[in-house]
Amino acid sequence: MPATWTRRLVAAGLAAGLLAAAAGCGSGDDAADGDITLTVGLFGDFGFGPLYEEYERDNPGIQIEERIAEFADHHTNLTQRLATGSGAADIEAVEVGFISQFTAVPNRFHNLLDHGAGDLEGRWLDWKWQQALSQDGAELIGLGTDVGGMAMCYRTDLFEEAGLPTDRDEVSALWIDSWGDYVETGKDYLAATDDDSYFFESAGNMFRAMIEQAPVGVYDTDNTLLVEDNPVVSDAWETTVEAIEAGMSNRLTAWTPEWTAAFGQGTFATIICPAWMTAYIEGNAPDAAGLWDVAAVPGGAGNMGGAHLTLPAQGDHPEEAYAFIEWLTEPEQQLRVFQETGNFPSTPELYDDPALTEFSKEYFNDAPIGEIFTDAAQQVQPQYQGPLQGDVLATIGQGLGRIEDGSQSPAEAWAQVLSDVESLA
Repeated sequence: MPATWTRRLVAAGLAAGLLAAAAGCGSGDDAADGDITLTVGLFGDFGFGPLYEEYERDNPGIQIEERIAEFADHHTNLTQRLATGSGAADIEAVEVGFISQFTAVPNRFHNLLDHGAGDLEGRWLDWKWQQALSQDGAELIGLGTDVGGMAMCYRTDLFEEAGLPTDRDEVSALWIDSWGDYVETGKDYLAATDDDSYFFESAGNMFRAMIEQAPVGVYDTDNTLLVEDNPVVSDAWETTVEAIEAGMSNRLTAWTPEWTAAFGQGTFATIICPAWMTAYIEGNAPDAAGLWDVAAVPGGAGNMGGAHLTLPAQGDHPEEAYAFIEWLTEPEQQLRVFQETGNFPSTPELYDDPALTEFSKEYFNDAPIGEIFTDAAQQVQPQYQGPLQGDVLATIGQGLGRIEDGSQSPAEAWAQVLSDVESLA
C-alpha cells in the first residue's frame, strides 16, 4: 500500500510497470560486472524501499529491482508466466486469496525447505506457515510477510454529524454483536445525512469480511466449492444486499482510481480495516489526519489479506533470493514495515513487544493500533483457502457490483455468480 501507504491492493496509481524494470524479463543480473540483480514482483508498495537500500549496502554485489502491478494484474500475470516458464521475477509476492492456487503447483517454485526454511518455522503464526505448504506438506513455496486481522476504521467527523457516538469503544458497541447491527447503524447514519454521504465504500469488501470470519468459507477441505451450499455464504450475500438496497454503499470498485479518490473526498464513513488498510487510508487522505479512528469489526475475528514471498523456479538466483527474503521477513524487518506502512507482522514473537503493542498513530486519533491489531491477529481462527479462493471471491464481488450499478437484480446477480464460479472450476 506509497512508501508510507499500503499496498495490497493498490490502486491504479501504482499500476503495472510503475517501477523500473522491464516488465516481462526474468532475472536481471549484470554479467559484465558480476553483480546480481534480484527482481521483486509486488502488487502495490509493500514499504520495502528503505530495506532494499540497507540490504544492498550490507551485501555488495546484490542489487534489487522492484516491479509493482495492480492487484489483479499481478496474480494473472504470475499465473501466465509460471505456465510459460518465463517472465516471472526472482521473487514474487502472492496474496493469501491466491496462495492455494500456487501451492497446488509447487514444482513451479523453488522449495524453500531445500534452502533451510524448515529451521525457521517457529518464526510465523502456524496457520501462516501452513498456507504456503503444498498439500502433502513436502514443499514450501513462500515465506510470510503480513497478516490481515480485521478492525473497522471510521470517520469521527461524519459520525458526529450524523449524531452517532465517536468514541471508539462506544462505536464498537454499536455493532459488536453482529453485522445486522452494523447495517442498522448504517440506516441510522443515512437517515441523518445527505444523499452524497455513504456508510461504506464497497459491498465486495463487506461481503468478504463476513466470509473471512467464518470457520468454513467458499471451499471445504476437500476443495469442494461451497458457494451455493454454505449458508454462511448466502447469509453474507443477503446481509450485503440489504445494505446495498438501503443505499449504504458508495458503489465503488475496490482498488480503482475512483475508489482511491473517495478517501480524500470523504464520501463514506466506514471501511473494513485490516492493518494494511490504515496506511492506505492515510496515504490517500492526507488532509484527514485526526478524523479517522479504529473500532472493532462486527462479527468477531477474521483474516483479510496478507502475503507470502515466493521464488518461481524459473529464477536464476534462488540462493541469493532466498537469503534476501529470509532477511526481509525477520521480525525486526516486519516490525519496521508495520511502523512505516501498517502491514501487520506475521511473526508472533513480536506480539509481546512494546514497540508493536504500544504503537499508535496520531493520524488515527492516537488509536492504539498496535494493541488493536495484535489482539485481532491472535484471535484469528484459520480458514481453509481453496485453490481458486481469490477468483471465487472476486466473482462474487462482481455480482454485488452489478447490483450496486443497477444492471442486475439481486436474484439475477446471484444466478450469474453461481454460473460464473462453476465455470472457474
